Amino acid sequence: MTKFGTGPGWKRVQRPLATALLCGAMLTSLTGCIELMVGGAVMGGVAAADRRTLGAQTEDKTIAVKGEAKLPGLVGDAGHVNVNSFNRNVLLTGEVRDEAMRQSVEREIRAIPGVEGVTNEMVIAGPASYTSRSNDALITTKVKASLVDMKTISAASFKVVTENGTVYLMGRVTQREGTVAADVARSVSGVQKVVKLFDYITEAELKQLQPDPAPARSSNP
Repeated sequence: MTKFGTGPGWKRVQRPLATALLCGAMLTSLTGCIELMVGGAVMGGVAAADRRTLGAQTEDKTIAVKGEAKLPGLVGDAGHVNVNSFNRNVLLTGEVRDEAMRQSVEREIRAIPGVEGVTNEMVIAGPASYTSRSNDALITTKVKASLVDMKTISAASFKVVTENGTVYLMGRVTQREGTVAADVARSVSGVQKVVKLFDYITEAELKQLQPDPAPARSSNP
């Protein structure tokens, strides 16, 4: 009697089965590579559109992570604080128990290496409700979408933070771009107030930051 997996019939099945398994593994691998390349291209495009240097972008991420790590020991359950950094300037928003805690948080964030400035917008109040935070997140999404729709400015040049209906706009922009963005944000339903925290650049600096247009193709053979 022929044992299962050892007969000639099994060998005829074994080869195409192995081939199919190998192809499947290769396809999965290739799919992952394609996703990685596409994702990298998208992220690279976003990074290129950002007017901060790559060093500043990296430092901003590091500052935010370090700041968030400090909060449990500084605030605990007595408040809710958000740390946002743009071009090494930190925006602190949220609620704290008292003025002493408010000053303590600012002091500790200022001490993080790389921080060049702090805007302290924390208020003395109980932690915001989940509904309030969800509403703020929705407003942020709507403001970002509205900035994308405004073709006269680059939406990727702005950072949008919303706290209790107040929209904070950050970015390296010209006076013209900042005015347009603020007007756009004010038109969004639910926005109570708009605060501009921009690093202003000149129109000449903006022109230097913009990529050179691609040369026109010649019609001659």
